[in-house]
Amino acid sequence: MTRRRAPRRGLVLGAGGVLGSAWMIGAMRAVETETGRDLGSSDLVVGTSAGSVVAALLGLGVGIDVMANSERGLYEAGDPVLDYRDLGASLPPRPRMRMGSPRLLTASALHPRHASPMVTLAAILPQGRGKISAVGDLVSAAMDRRGLDLADWPAPPNLRVVAMNFDTGHRVLFGSPDAPRVTLPEAVMASCAIPGWYAPIESGGQRFVDGGTRSPTSVDLLADAELEEVLVLAPACSLASDRPRGAVALVERQVRRAATRRLLREIELVEAAGTRVTVLSPGPEDLAVMGGNLMDLTRRAEVFETSLRTTCAALRASARARPRPRSARTGATTATGATTATGAGATSAARAVAAATTAASRTGTGTRGGAGVEGGAGTGEGAGQPKGRLGLDLAG
Repeated sequence: MTRRRAPRRGLVLGAGGVLGSAWMIGAMRAVETETGRDLGSSDLVVGTSAGSVVAALLGLGVGIDVMANSERGLYEAGDPVLDYRDLGASLPPRPRMRMGSPRLLTASALHPRHASPMVTLAAILPQGRGKISAVGDLVSAAMDRRGLDLADWPAPPNLRVVAMNFDTGHRVLFGSPDAPRVTLPEAVMASCAIPGWYAPIESGGQRFVDGGTRSPTSVDLLADAELEEVLVLAPACSLASDRPRGAVALVERQVRRAATRRLLREIELVEAAGTRVTVLSPGPEDLAVMGGNLMDLTRRAEVFETSLRTTCAALRASARARPRPRSARTGATTATGATTATGAGATSAARAVAAATTAASRTGTGTRGGAGVEGGAGTGEGAGQPKGRLGLDLAG
């Protein structure tokens, strides 16, 4: 009897700051606990900004359970310590009084269709003074414990780290054959170097900054990766928002909505290549705990525990909703209080669900949802579904 080949799977870990990292670790722990899937065995792992730190540790053999313990302040001998206090305060230090990247601003002016507002803002912001070396030290220590030289790039899984060239605005996928040669700690520091906050990382005469400036996840870079399934964790996006009152949180939610629109456009490209995509992102309950500053260290533990709880509840709701009959007219699985977007036009259904749930949250109606992994998902609002996260299974 011929053994069935295991599907080629990808894992995409997006940008989101210190709190995004805590949220991702909680969500990943829930995925492994509820589904039995070993995320460390993914065939391709792509990390951006905060996601690059988690992706690098995962690629270096650090288990999700170890990262989860670190979020709780529990360590065993030899475990990495995800302590971001060495990155400085939750607000950036006073920057240098000079433009971050005049060359990037010029490139943005010459090619406005290729320059997003975030890229243009990164060029205009003053040069950051913050040091991101603590992130590099964390990755270096994990490499040393595994007996790897700094010049080594762990494999398997195939690990990719996204940054942005600070002079051209082009995305760089470190770890790919055509990318500049840098060490893994350098790649992760570059991916995390928020413009205006941290100094750019220089290598080979080029400067690199946070990959999240270009895209919250860069999932579109996997369109040609020949993967059957991709799991995306997008802490900087949300398919259902909350109702914040603070000015900082209101601005953050505007940025988050723009990031979500970018994510949905990128998913369309991956779906068109025949890859099944599953997205997990923070829901209203997670957002309420996160607040408006994703670098607020004081909220880490609560964000992690909330993500763990809401993701577990969403995955269980998804598993219960999975056997529902399909509607012949829409091609979507229907159930009381839940909707699953599948097949052709799934991203359009995603936008419809996102609009409905966001509108509901604005009017005070509780937004509820399930999240799908490995073939199942649920999103929607109504009785019988847990609050907290809107996870969306998109099958192309």
